[in-house]
Amino acid sequence: MKVNCKFWFEDDDGKKFFGKGNYLLLKEIDKTKSLNKASKNLKMSYSKAFNIIKNSEKIYGKKFVDTEIGGANGGGSTLTEVGIKLIEEYEKAISNFDKTSKNLTGKITKSF
Repeated sequence: MKVNCKFWFEDDDGKKFFGKGNYLLLKEIDKTKSLNKASKNLKMSYSKAFNIIKNSEKIYGKKFVDTEIGGANGGGSTLTEVGIKLIEEYEKAISNFDKTSKNLTGKITKSF
């Protein structure tokens, strides 16, 4: 037996703007410096990845990713300070949840 749940970040109106999918996408963008490469690595279309980012940014009201189109260097994507902070806070939340989950699982297992 194991205690488990899913969580995400919502705005004050209860609209989800950041969860596991957003987290994985931002991590991949940070690694590859490219929304296109990140979407391919995560086996999703570029348009889906683009829409995930844009919809989340619209709900939250701040940019997560800065994108440079084409040019001499071929363009690319980088995370904003907000994007970096969201990754950090999500990772802290996951870590805290994992600790709590293990603790609760141990308590429940001993009770039955």
